[in-house]
Amino acid sequence: MATFVMQSLGCEVAALNTVQFSNHLGYGQAQGTRATAAEISDLYQGLKNSYLDDFNMMLSGYLPGAASVEAVGTIARDLKLKTTMKPGSFFWVLDPVMGDNGKLTLSGVRIQDMDTLKLAITTLHEVYKIPHIMVTSLSLPSPGAEPHLSVVGSTMTSMAEPRIFSIKIPAIDCFFSGTGDMFAALMLVRFKEAVCNVEGLLDRDAWVSDDEVEATELPLARATEKVLASMHEVLAKTKIARDEEVGRWKNAVGGRGKDEDVKREGLVRSKAAEVRLVRNVHFLKNPVVKFKAESV
Repeated sequence: MATFVMQSLGCEVAALNTVQFSNHLGYGQAQGTRATAAEISDLYQGLKNSYLDDFNMMLSGYLPGAASVEAVGTIARDLKLKTTMKPGSFFWVLDPVMGDNGKLTLSGVRIQDMDTLKLAITTLHEVYKIPHIMVTSLSLPSPGAEPHLSVVGSTMTSMAEPRIFSIKIPAIDCFFSGTGDMFAALMLVRFKEAVCNVEGLLDRDAWVSDDEVEATELPLARATEKVLASMHEVLAKTKIARDEEVGRWKNAVGGRGKDEDVKREGLVRSKAAEVRLVRNVHFLKNPVVKFKAESV
């Protein structure tokens, strides 16, 4: 999914697949193989041997194990070192593919409310010097409000202090797989686009804005508004198509029956919820911003 998204928005992409699966894991079953760390390193070395390693951005996602993480980190370090004399000429978007549902926290802080969220972001800025942070699909307590999710981001100041913004989007009652890949790929493109709109920022290390730039005016905030505009439209269209497909299947089989039919229904629902990306690609290319960033 990530490769298609980036290519649709004009990026030339060299994709190093870390897994070769028959389908995504949302089905609860899959066949295929995971790339070893040696295989990942070998693919990158092949690119280098052919002088195809002149990358200015890198996106990493799911990795099969610790050795693979080490291999990808080595690749990123190599690309970063090549641009030592040209600040801002290489940028790494890292999707850790972890942290869902209160598990596997990167910062060591379990996010339960806005205060703990701020602490987690501050920790990542201050301790690990991560310049830009995005936290997605947050469902924080909000009595009386319509069902919604929050996406929260921050770009640190020169003193590693957070500048936090939040964007609320209506919740869609459906489980989708691959939305993390979609978000990360869109963010890679839209963030660089937003950075290019600020004079001189593209040549600055890590693309960190001046301290006087408010949270809602950050390129990261502007990029996130566009990303969520695209995603909400694509997923809303997918939900409609999914409900129609599940309805047709139920009419055909006459409802649930034996245990094997229950399993089959789960697989049918997973297939029906496949993100309708190709037929809705125009929403990726021409997002209409509806959800605006607010300071936190």
